[in-house]
Amino acid sequence: MDIFQAAILGIIEGLTEFLPISSTGHLIVVSQWLGLEQTKQNMAFEVIIQVAAIMAIFSHYREKFTPQHLNLWINVTIAFLPIAAIGFLFHDVIKSLFTLEIVAWFFIIGGIIFLVMEYFYQRSTSVRTTDIENLSRKQAVGIGIAQMFALIPGTSRAGASIVGGMLAGLDRKASAEFSFLLALPVLAAAAGLDLLKNYQEFVDTSWTPLIVGFIIAYITAYLTMTLFIKFLENFTFNAFGIYRIAFGLALLIWFV
Repeated sequence: MDIFQAAILGIIEGLTEFLPISSTGHLIVVSQWLGLEQTKQNMAFEVIIQVAAIMAIFSHYREKFTPQHLNLWINVTIAFLPIAAIGFLFHDVIKSLFTLEIVAWFFIIGGIIFLVMEYFYQRSTSVRTTDIENLSRKQAVGIGIAQMFALIPGTSRAGASIVGGMLAGLDRKASAEFSFLLALPVLAAAAGLDLLKNYQEFVDTSWTPLIVGFIIAYITAYLTMTLFIKFLENFTFNAFGIYRIAFGLALLIWFV
């Protein structure tokens, strides 16, 4: 992997990790466009840019890492447990399911779900939870169950947890923010597991692409979180639903 390829993948990771459009699906597609094979060295690179996304969460929500926010982190832990259990037990099986055809179909399915969800959301008269500090345990469990669907290739972890949040009674902004924080244990667990399996590859690879990818992924992820929240203050998720459907159809036509 050269510096240009590392920069492109860093941008893709930073842009897509916190948006409901599947970072893994985009990384697979862009890697193929760049002619990159799924070697162990390239898998190690993906671990590094995931760590960059983790650091972006720490930077963006640094005020949340205090004892005063203990209740919030209990809810994050509760929501994390379902995907942690299933992911740990079936990690290798899940990895083997990532094909472009499966990714494409679940891009489309996820897009349709977002459009349907927005249709009913805009017609709902129920009171919504607007502050992530006010989540109930029941809401945390519901989001955690929804996030398990992110194990299906192309579904999107952010997308699954955001849909779960809105179905559990959160508004758009609160659903997105809780999804950001929920990414922290999920990414840490995934990166940690991959690091244990591929740590030797860091010794045998060039560090320059890793450093470039890390810096670009960190900056892009931080900016993406900031702009995404501002976007949701004025717009819906319909654009993401349409994008997912269009991207999935493009994959089916061009690759599958």
